[in-house]
Amino acid sequence: MSKPSQPTHVVIYCRVSSKKQATDGQRLNSQESRCRDYARDKGYRVAAVFTDDVSGGGDFIKRPGMVRLLSYLDENADRSHVVIFDDLKRYARDTVFHLKLRQEMALRNATRECLNFRFEDSPEGEFIETVIAAQSQLERQQNSRQVRQKMRARVLAGFWVFRAPVGYRYEKSKAGGKVLVPDPEAAPIVREALEGFATGRLATQSEVKRYLDLSPGLLYRANEAVYKQRIREILECPIYAGYIEAPAWGIPLMKGQHEPLITYETHRRVLERLHRPEGTFVRQDMRDDFPLRGLIVCACCERAMTAARSKGRSGKYPYYFCQTKGCTHSGKSTRKEKIEGEFEMLLDHLRPSAQVMAMLRVMVAETGDERQRTQAQQSAALKTEMAEVERKKGLILNRLLATSEPALVSIYEDQIRGIQKSKIELEEKLAVEPRPIVDIETCYRTALSFVAYPRKYWDSSDLKRRRLVPKLLFGGRLRYDRNEGYRTGGIAHPFRTLRLIEEAKSDLVPRRGLEPPRLAALLPESSASTNSAIWA
Repeated sequence: MSKPSQPTHVVIYCRVSSKKQATDGQRLNSQESRCRDYARDKGYRVAAVFTDDVSGGGDFIKRPGMVRLLSYLDENADRSHVVIFDDLKRYARDTVFHLKLRQEMALRNATRECLNFRFEDSPEGEFIETVIAAQSQLERQQNSRQVRQKMRARVLAGFWVFRAPVGYRYEKSKAGGKVLVPDPEAAPIVREALEGFATGRLATQSEVKRYLDLSPGLLYRANEAVYKQRIREILECPIYAGYIEAPAWGIPLMKGQHEPLITYETHRRVLERLHRPEGTFVRQDMRDDFPLRGLIVCACCERAMTAARSKGRSGKYPYYFCQTKGCTHSGKSTRKEKIEGEFEMLLDHLRPSAQVMAMLRVMVAETGDERQRTQAQQSAALKTEMAEVERKKGLILNRLLATSEPALVSIYEDQIRGIQKSKIELEEKLAVEPRPIVDIETCYRTALSFVAYPRKYWDSSDLKRRRLVPKLLFGGRLRYDRNEGYRTGGIAHPFRTLRLIEEAKSDLVPRRGLEPPRLAALLPESSASTNSAIWA
């Protein structure tokens, strides 16, 4: 390629492989300074400087600085240019892309000059340039392989080497290298989100998202789709439970050398809930004056009833009603006082007697004693199960070593991964010290209080507590017929059992069959007429 006799414009190109190298090692400003000195010695005038702090994997199209340089040459095609760069490795470290970039420069009538290499427009010069480009590519690939090998070895030692998950950060270790440590500010928030989802306190991924939105600096929101994917990645990540894995490198789930935020059991519950469909709907328009809104369903169409205030002669009056098209009760309203009054009568009827509650407390105490007796047996059973898991793993490993069939190898590897996860669960259970046996009455005080008198929680001024009552008693699916009243075939098992004990019929099948009796036969005559179908 011939060099122009009097180049009027010079551009400089500088590149480092990472943002960190932009300030450390071969800094961009050092490269630019050497190139400017070279241009000054040649009598060139520098028109522009283009820089890159990304590798691009050898592809110059992935380098913003190089793309801007080529665009600059296109915009100034009426002028001849000299492109100066510090080192041939800064130009391109891939043979194919090096040759393509040389062609792009030639098409734009740009002359290339390098501080440590002389370009010659001859077959021998092009051959030497190609050899050096191939050598640079070899060095890049060898460096990449060496880095991967070191990273894989570190992962096998139990250290995470990729981007720190949300809630963690890297710190230098005294033993060398960097290790994950919980971030003092972010870790408690992530822990609460994971535990809340595992227990159901945060019912859906959307609720986890809303909880994390309270700390806007915790996650970078590039766009809504990416943000939702980040939420799922947090929930699925085993690092929070103290484990790491790298399937792309053939590294199965293993214990990590970092402090966990949650237990593996909690992580397992999170994964189980992730595979369930999100069916929980949280109303945003709940009001104190309609606590049963959305919790009672029309007995005719099985759809949730809504509530509103209707305008009358002297004001607005509250009603519950069904609004399902085609339902025979659609648009027919029932006074709030009637529906909620009958619900309170139902709560009073479900309240166990003092004798039955005393019997229940005795049963609970006996359960605590039984738990204490079986605690040692459970520990022994876990150890036996662990030994069986080790035995199975050894058998499958022997089969894996003895076969060369790719299909069988894949099957055995999947089985080993499954066994490894079971082993991790058992190890965590065995590592947990037995909890000290506390007074069982203290543990179940709140539950026993609710069973003894559910009406107390309904009479609370807290809307969330009031709405919890029908959910605990009937699963939030309390059927109501505007003519016959409540139908409670789905009453919670503890209250149904206590009712049978109350009636002394727990050992015998009633002569009228297994269907629960109607409330009309159980309530006093004064209230039977308004609740004739409550147990239907």
